[in-house]
Amino acid sequence: MNPTNKTIDILCVGEALIDFIGTQLEVPIAETKDYHRYLGGSPTNVAMNMSRLGASVDLVATIGNDGFGSYIENRLKETNIGVEHLAKIDTHASTVIFVNRSTETPEFIPMRGADSQIFPAQLPSNLLERTKIYHTTCFALSLEPARSTILETAKLAIEKGCELSIDINYSEKIWPDTQKALETIKMYCSLGSLVKVSQDDMDRLFGPGMSHDDIFKTLHQFGAKLVCLTLGKEGSKLSEQGAPVIKIAALKLDRIVDATGAGDAFWSGFLFAYLNKKTSLECMEVGMQMAAIKLQNVGRIPDYIPIISKFLKK
Repeated sequence: MNPTNKTIDILCVGEALIDFIGTQLEVPIAETKDYHRYLGGSPTNVAMNMSRLGASVDLVATIGNDGFGSYIENRLKETNIGVEHLAKIDTHASTVIFVNRSTETPEFIPMRGADSQIFPAQLPSNLLERTKIYHTTCFALSLEPARSTILETAKLAIEKGCELSIDINYSEKIWPDTQKALETIKMYCSLGSLVKVSQDDMDRLFGPGMSHDDIFKTLHQFGAKLVCLTLGKEGSKLSEQGAPVIKIAALKLDRIVDATGAGDAFWSGFLFAYLNKKTSLECMEVGMQMAAIKLQNVGRIPDYIPIISKFLKK
């Protein structure tokens, strides 16, 4: 996976957007009075986190040629993320999501715009040749033309020696056609991808009550190489084909201020450790540390996460 030409640790493909997160804790959006602006989008969060950890990161996304788009672009550049394939367009506004501030799964209202306008020209062959991990999300796959672009390029990425990663962050608000979502997820997983999914995602996708063993069995049958199931306060579980399931407890925290992006933080830590050839258990431990840091901060993870890098070098 690491020939000398693989200079990009992770290529994140999908939504780059603005999160407006409420300032009042545990207040529904209908009653939230004030919001703060943050850079958001699951693949963008992963890109930002991994860049701060010291990984080489590129982002493929599309934003509006507007003030929000300029904010997104500037924030990415400040974090040393490659933006050569970030497109700015006049036909769609930058995507915005309003989110309530919560210690549990937050409520959100999406206002989709430019994020779905991802085209094959943004993912040239030479970019994939330099990439180790090709990462995307259910959100990114929910609309065309991004869906077809990401799926077709994923096949090419495999041919170029990339590993595939996906966060199955499914929501019927984003993707009302559950059957189409399942077909698309199955297609992506069939390429042998690394999968991150939460209990909430699976409840929305398959209905509540599906056992963890059945979740793992289903996704492995789809073709997933590795499945990481995050369970909030209950920690997380990891299933690899042919290996016993690993379970790890969540870190005990005195204070949780915001759960938005905690799953992205977990997967960032996991993939960073994975790239550093750590064991599956060590990858899970780093993921849980990253999630714990995020839960104690509103919006982005602060710059002190280099402590994770130091942990990996032990």
